[in-house]
Amino acid sequence: MSLRSWSGNRRVPRLVRAGVFGILLWAGGAAASEPSRRLPVTIGVLTDMNGPFSDQVGRGSVVAAELAAEDFAREDESLAVTIVSADHQNKPDIGLAIARRWIDTENVAAIVDLPHSGVALGVAHLMRERDRVALASSSMTSDLTGKACAPTTVQWVTDTWAQGRGTVAALAGDGLSAWYFLTVDYALGHALERDATAALAATGGSVSGATRQPLGTADFSSSLLRARSSGAQVLALASTGADMIAAIKQAGEFGLTPGLTIAPLFIQLSDIHALGLETAQKLRFVASFYWDLDDATRAWSRRWGERMGGRMPTEDHAGVYSATLAYLRAVRRSGTVEGARVVAAMKAAPIDDPLFGRTIIRADGRAVHDVHVFEVKRPAQSRGPYDYSVRTGTIPGAEAFRPLAAGECPLVRGSNP
Repeated sequence: MSLRSWSGNRRVPRLVRAGVFGILLWAGGAAASEPSRRLPVTIGVLTDMNGPFSDQVGRGSVVAAELAAEDFAREDESLAVTIVSADHQNKPDIGLAIARRWIDTENVAAIVDLPHSGVALGVAHLMRERDRVALASSSMTSDLTGKACAPTTVQWVTDTWAQGRGTVAALAGDGLSAWYFLTVDYALGHALERDATAALAATGGSVSGATRQPLGTADFSSSLLRARSSGAQVLALASTGADMIAAIKQAGEFGLTPGLTIAPLFIQLSDIHALGLETAQKLRFVASFYWDLDDATRAWSRRWGERMGGRMPTEDHAGVYSATLAYLRAVRRSGTVEGARVVAAMKAAPIDDPLFGRTIIRADGRAVHDVHVFEVKRPAQSRGPYDYSVRTGTIPGAEAFRPLAAGECPLVRGSNP
């Protein structure tokens, strides 16, 4: 576990803990100076540090949260912000145990990142019980803003509904209507397959078959052979990270790619980097953020990259930054860390976000912003490391995400779309 603290514009040494800020805050007499009246706010980055999603999130998510805390401190000195972090090992029981300890012993007010949908769903339920905030910036399941929505949850970057619908729409124009699903067997994969299947049916497409594998599968040969013999035109990968990378590589090794179009339902910059352009070229995908979109995304990405050995950030890293900064601003406005009140403040007005553009937080907790369609460049098109994709289209936020009334969120029953 790591910990960093911010107080105004000065970074406090790593070993200073949130409890010390509490003592300073409430000390009386001469000690009651301006810094002592700052509200202490501890944010936990609960992530995958060493597993299949660690390149997408991991240490880079901690850096993104630190940047958000630093940027907030530059604009406002009313909060004393502490960032803590831990590895949930992609196990919901471990994630919940960490979250409970953080709340009970370290006064953690919000938990951000939350890759692995099973972890995110469990932590979001706990945060609702404790009236603290779950910032599910790296969790994909659309259930977080559907049947499992809560007044203390915000889902920032994307979700399985947006990814499935956007990918189907990107391929539908080529007449690619018969799909075979290769699905990772946990909440993320199930939701990706479910939401993409629904989008496919709405366009008149069909499912030629599907197989499921446990997280961490190394050999996809039998599933790939089934896909080749199914008559499908598209091999849809309802997975991400190391599992998806392995499946794409093996599809090429088995000679499937000339006859099957590969459709990664959730691919990020780190995955393309691991695949290499020779393998990943011409893949089409949807994403809410790309480091080279505009001047603002480039400037922030280079700041992040300075602390990450020259890498460029994924959309998950960008989501941690944006969700954390929006949360801190809402704490300032509401004057509390009570979860429902802070999230209500986040929902109160549109957010002019430097990385995702104009963003609104809906009643169901969904952060709505534009989503983009990309194609991976051929090797000859790339100008250098991380120059991997070109934007081919944009889906307006109002169309990119599931209509408000269609999600079965108890918070919005009876609401208009």
